Amino acid sequence: MVITIDGPAASGKSSTAQWVAERLGFQHVDSGALYRAMTATALRVSTDVASWTASALLEADARIALQPGAKSFATLIDGECADAEMRGPDVTAHVSRVAQMPDIRAWVNERVRRAAERHDVVVDGRDMGTAVFPDAALKIFLIADPWERARRRLIQRLGRSPADDEIAEETDLLVQRDGSDSTQTVQARDAVLLDTTYLTQEEQVERIVALAHAVSHRPATG
Repeated sequence: MVITIDGPAASGKSSTAQWVAERLGFQHVDSGALYRAMTATALRVSTDVASWTASALLEADARIALQPGAKSFATLIDGECADAEMRGPDVTAHVSRVAQMPDIRAWVNERVRRAAERHDVVVDGRDMGTAVFPDAALKIFLIADPWERARRRLIQRLGRSPADDEIAEETDLLVQRDGSDSTQTVQARDAVLLDTTYLTQEEQVERIVALAHAVSHRPATG
């Protein structure tokens, strides 16, 4: 069974997907981590971002691996966990550029499909329910007000409640990111739209888990 969770940046896709997967006993696959791993690997080779090409970046194919774990797939670079590097500001600043390259998107999508071949998975990203798993059993599309998304992201990054001016600055960055990601962040026609602006993460998870149980018990047709 495949459950996809799509949505714009900082909509809570990855953390929600991870929690849903744990509740259902599925494996979590974070497609965004593959884009971040590719970006981190590219930065290790060259910080001249303007010179990056898809063919050059794809030379790092063998250096990046998805490894199944007890609850989720880990994204490794050169066989090692590099989460701090992958979530750092340098990678965050350039990952959108990498994600817009069609050949990189195709590479990520194929890696994610392979991960789902032998596992029940909850996969999060931006086009998981459209381009990657158009026949997924359940598709969720998360949205939230940009101000709220910015506030949540800063709390996660800073470990404290941010000031309004900090939220305003982060909101501007997210709105710019939304614009650059607009062709990737498309809601599948059969996806369930879930506005999380006024929901706690626990409430989000409960709703998705309930939908998953309903889908899994739906009688087969045809």
